[in-house]
Amino acid sequence: MAFLRSVGIRRADPYIQQAIRGLAADGIEAGLFHTGGAADDEDFPGHRQRLDRGVTPRELADAVVAWGADAAVSISLPCENALRDAAAKTFLDAAGVPTLMTPLAATMLLVDKWETKQLCRQAGLEVPDGFRVDSDLSAGRGLPVPGYPDALRVRAGQIGYPLLSKPVWDSTSMGIRPLRSPADLDAYLASPPEVSAVVEQVVEGDLCSVDIVGRPGCYRVLPLCWTGRAGAEPVFTFADLRWCGPRTDADAAFVDVAGALVALCGKLGVSGSVNVDMVHTGGRFVILEINPRIGGATTLSCAASDTNTFTSLARMARGLPVAGGIAPRVGWAIEFLAGGRIPPAVVAGLREHVTVATAHELVIDGVSHGDIVVITLGEGAEANTVKALTELHERTGFPSAGVMRKISSLLTA
Repeated sequence: MAFLRSVGIRRADPYIQQAIRGLAADGIEAGLFHTGGAADDEDFPGHRQRLDRGVTPRELADAVVAWGADAAVSISLPCENALRDAAAKTFLDAAGVPTLMTPLAATMLLVDKWETKQLCRQAGLEVPDGFRVDSDLSAGRGLPVPGYPDALRVRAGQIGYPLLSKPVWDSTSMGIRPLRSPADLDAYLASPPEVSAVVEQVVEGDLCSVDIVGRPGCYRVLPLCWTGRAGAEPVFTFADLRWCGPRTDADAAFVDVAGALVALCGKLGVSGSVNVDMVHTGGRFVILEINPRIGGATTLSCAASDTNTFTSLARMARGLPVAGGIAPRVGWAIEFLAGGRIPPAVVAGLREHVTVATAHELVIDGVSHGDIVVITLGEGAEANTVKALTELHERTGFPSAGVMRKISSLLTA
């Protein structure tokens, strides 16, 4: 079974390794076809083939076929690589290698933030009000439309400031530009972005994310992951404490939203995994985007639910059944950046006090952001966990004082 990947495999620790060992126990060899990051036996205990970052869908499919795969699974991110894999799926399916990935037509809709907004509205889901900015028209290329800038100014005034501009196709919070006033919009129109964008109202509240894994007729909704605050200023995706844990009112309010999202996935023919980014505000959920791929919080949701997304994907690729419905949360999972690389002795000390799901370097587009850590604990263990982490911090300085304040606040609220 081939796994298509575009970023370092360590972001999937330890769940990808568990899935590969499960396949091996059934006599199935796994192969990693990746265009980013290094991988060794510890990262991926199977066949590994590094491909050029600019590999075409046809070349990717040819490499998988040449290896002799009987099935393939896409676990790539961000969205431009999901699109690559969806195109490769058409070639692989035609070559007799069934590939678990959302069909290309639906993937092309979901990677486009404006198209996604329309799909959500049609599904009865709430989205921020906004408008699309065409890069050609705003830059004066092609068809001349003298009234276009003023039309955008009028729409912005109708919605109200502050606003955010987001590239239609980019992801992981890249390319977001705040527009706080008409003067900001004038400057934006005087030097428009090179790519088309969605300009939308700012929705303030708690950022959250959910992964949905499955295929038409059977989808598993993993627990909500809380990832920071949404506001007028863009923030780095991993800047804040990210966590999954009890939040009774929000969990109850999400049930109907989860049902609408599952219905939309079925209508689109989603196969594999999608990741939904939302803002929780005033007791309701506002959908920001639906990414046709695994998410940046997949490890977090797996850790909190005892649901291994990669095992589920492998089972579906084999034609085996997977559980549907809303996955129960089995405890807390908390993710944070260490602010640098963690000495091995400190990681060992951390493991003596808490359950560590993963601790590895976070590399995005070739840039290291230091180590990222996911710890888990059961409900009822909050006070003991804070005590143990406080003692570790006092001895080693890890976790940092800022992270300790956030963890203490979260677990003692």
